[in-house]
Amino acid sequence: QVQLVESGGGLVQAGGSLRLSCAASGSRFSFNAMGWYRQAPGKQRELVAAITSGSSTNYADSVTGRFTVSRDNAKNTVYLQMNSLKPEDTAVYYCNAESITGRGIRLNYWGQGTQVTVSS
Repeated sequence: QVQLVESGGGLVQAGGSLRLSCAASGSRFSFNAMGWYRQAPGKQRELVAAITSGSSTNYADSVTGRFTVSRDNAKNTVYLQMNSLKPEDTAVYYCNAESITGRGIRLNYWGQGTQVTVSS
């Protein structure tokens, strides 16, 4: 059974930093893309940042230049370094991982979410 275990959320003042971690385990297949989504109250879940096994990255416009996504393939762990945090970054952050079976079927997994609150 695949599990994604997140850590690192919390309360921080505007302008501060946090680092999120997500460790994935239990998959028979290697993880292709890993990344982070977030969902604020009353809003849809949105992509924050993603990274492939080859280290190609993709960021939401709202976080470009402030957030950095990275991963350790040997540990199946993805990180999100968040700097210059703003109150509008407040949300539940979810780890996401995708693996591809030998038959080319994409499997998608989610973490339980970690709360990030940025005070003004």
